[in-house]
Amino acid sequence: MGPSAIRYANISERLQALGHDVEDLGTIHVEGRETRVQGDPRLKYLDPIVQCCDELADRVAQSINSGGLPITLGGDHSIALGSASGADNALGDIGIIWFDAHADFNTAETSPSGNIHGMILGALAGFGDQRLVNVARVNSKERHVDPHRIAIVGVRDLDLGEVELLHLAGVHVFPMSEIDRRGIYEVTREALAVASRDTKGIHVSFDMDIVDPSEAPGVGTPVPGGITYREAHMAMELVAENGKMVSLDFVEVNPILDQVNRTAVLATELALSATGKRTF
Repeated sequence: MGPSAIRYANISERLQALGHDVEDLGTIHVEGRETRVQGDPRLKYLDPIVQCCDELADRVAQSINSGGLPITLGGDHSIALGSASGADNALGDIGIIWFDAHADFNTAETSPSGNIHGMILGALAGFGDQRLVNVARVNSKERHVDPHRIAIVGVRDLDLGEVELLHLAGVHVFPMSEIDRRGIYEVTREALAVASRDTKGIHVSFDMDIVDPSEAPGVGTPVPGGITYREAHMAMELVAENGKMVSLDFVEVNPILDQVNRTAVLATELALSATGKRTF
């Protein structure tokens, strides 16, 4: 339902009005959770997630190889395993900026819930269950993304096991407290520098729960104290100015929990800022 809500907010038409050529490649079919078997409670719904991400990785790689900028819409953050893997398969040696209230760096051993959307960034960096780590693997690299080329921005809700693993991996973490002290401008610029260094492009993954729930209520795991509407746009404007973005996600849109589609509309507006829209 998340992609449908963002499409309903006219993302294609508004990107076209900005001057971009837009092709909607459709929706990757995933059966509803109520018709699926949960499986291992430490890795809930592993099989359909892996299947979906394998297909998404192929689509993203094809888009990049044909000169496009793929924008992936979700749904929970599990899909980023497919989109980021596809970007890596197309280019190799990418960096990642993960705008999120959560680090999504758990493994089956550290996760208190067993929800795979909380393990995705860890899997991209080579940690966790090998069925996730090896999604869409097309080369001999031990991981899709070097953890030193990952920047997490806006995090404010971490599990203890994640904290230990993030330190071990050497991921660059910019929590909300750092945004409070230094401002979104300086933090985003530094995050872009981390993800740009010795890479062939940046995958940008924007979880709508980085934004404060007062402005983005339609998310599955809201956390008070997020960035503002204006800070979100500033971050995306800096991404556009940087010029190294090769693929983009907007995830965690749940219209059941939203108010008059506000969160999907904001995702659409942020996509415009990330692809060049300016007030003047």
